[in-house]
Amino acid sequence: MATARESDRLRTLLETGIAISSELSLDTVLERIVEAAAALTGARYAALGVIDRSGTALERFVTTGFDEETRAAIGDLPRGRGILGVLIREAQVLRLHDLQQDPRSVGFPPNHPAMHSFLGVPILLRGVAYGNLYLTEKEGGDAFTEEDEELVTLLAAQAAVAVENARLYETSTAWSRQLESLNEIGNALVGELDLPKLLDLVATRLRELIDARLVVIALPQADALRVEAAAGDVPEPTIGIRLPRDSKAGRVLERRRSERIDSMLEDPEVHQESARLFAATAGLFVPLLAREEAIGVIIVHDKLGPDARFGDADLRLAEQFAARAAIAVDLSRRVARDSLRRVVAGQELERQRLARELHDETGQALTSILLGLKAVEEARTPVETAAAAEQLRELVVATLQDVRRLAVELRPQALDDFGLVAALERLASTFSETTGIAVELEATLGEARLPGEVETTLYRILQEALTNIVKHARARKVSIILVRREGKVTALVEDDGEGFDPDAVRADGLGLLGMRERVALVDGRLTLESSAGAGTTLAVEVPLP
Repeated sequence: MATARESDRLRTLLETGIAISSELSLDTVLERIVEAAAALTGARYAALGVIDRSGTALERFVTTGFDEETRAAIGDLPRGRGILGVLIREAQVLRLHDLQQDPRSVGFPPNHPAMHSFLGVPILLRGVAYGNLYLTEKEGGDAFTEEDEELVTLLAAQAAVAVENARLYETSTAWSRQLESLNEIGNALVGELDLPKLLDLVATRLRELIDARLVVIALPQADALRVEAAAGDVPEPTIGIRLPRDSKAGRVLERRRSERIDSMLEDPEVHQESARLFAATAGLFVPLLAREEAIGVIIVHDKLGPDARFGDADLRLAEQFAARAAIAVDLSRRVARDSLRRVVAGQELERQRLARELHDETGQALTSILLGLKAVEEARTPVETAAAAEQLRELVVATLQDVRRLAVELRPQALDDFGLVAALERLASTFSETTGIAVELEATLGEARLPGEVETTLYRILQEALTNIVKHARARKVSIILVRREGKVTALVEDDGEGFDPDAVRADGLGLLGMRERVALVDGRLTLESSAGAGTTLAVEVPLP
């Protein structure tokens, strides 16, 4: 019978080894190991404690033999004191007839079932203790035997291989998912150019990626770093908090090197005021590096779960993410600077045009007025005085009209007071009076006004289009159509002029570059169709928010 029982136990050991070696889920592997250990030794209770990164306590405790009611009554799982702590420190097999009689025992919490016989065996991965198997209350009240010890030691060796395989599989699977996430995030970041939205996206996605409680992003500003974005468990107020240059964030920015902190309280460089505000226990500080320049710092606090500390894998992932985010942030800034330069350049061109008109028209008119005043002064008879005064009045009226026209070109009051349609009606009327070209305006925009930026963009483009027509088209008639439908507004300008070959015109000719840039700033689209002798059609389409 003893031989048959031993054969059964060896068969169970072999089957268990095969089963756990083929299982790739770490949680399932741990559960099967515990159940197999109990079956092999006849133990009523069995557990597997996983040792944390510090090597001094347990971070996971898998059990069998306890029902849910008993688990709830016991409360918190053990952390690794007493006899459990001995196994963690010494990583040696421990077999006791009655663990309650051992002087190293610290007893049991309330509602814990009685336990006497005990067998503890370490699970070693490459010579380092991954965890320990704990077996208690052998059936029949007997003590655990040397044979039990040998079987559980063999099981622990098999378990070590299975645990390693499961960990490698889960790690590779996690990295695969993270790589996919990084690629998706990289594409999303490149598509977002608005800096505040971009920073919010970085903080939100990184928090999801490494399962953190809080992510904040700080950018340098004068002699400090200012928090510009935050995601997660965010205290109020967070945006706008200033971190000193001699804080941990400032030092990381200066050194351009990431740092992981297991205890915020123990690091002398940590800005404790902000750490208290963020309720931070642990952290990652990762610089944003673009073209060898540190442009900001990503600050991550507290991994979700029982252990708030981050691992090396979290740090590497955050660094990979920060590298992509830094490129996107740098691109956003450069696009913003380029847009500003283009706006300034456009303003300078407009100022030059107005300066020429003031010099050539208004300046000359004022000179004529001065000459007219001289004529009034030198008049010898009332008739001559009246004639000179009449000429002077006509000059003043003409000059006043020129000044009003320039004011309208700078910023028509009707655009602010009454909207785009009223401003275009005034523009069309003035254009027709001045040039003799008939203008038909048809607008179907509804009662609600368009956003101010869209109104200004469309007005300036149509104004430029009319200027081009009078300069180049030799047209007799112009048609302007404005339509709002399906979340967008469309403007069409058609003339019956000479037309031209679009391929023969430079990309920046006819003011097209400025018009295209204006449309691009509101995410719109501009198209131009023309041919010799068939007139020209300009179409502008702008999406509405």
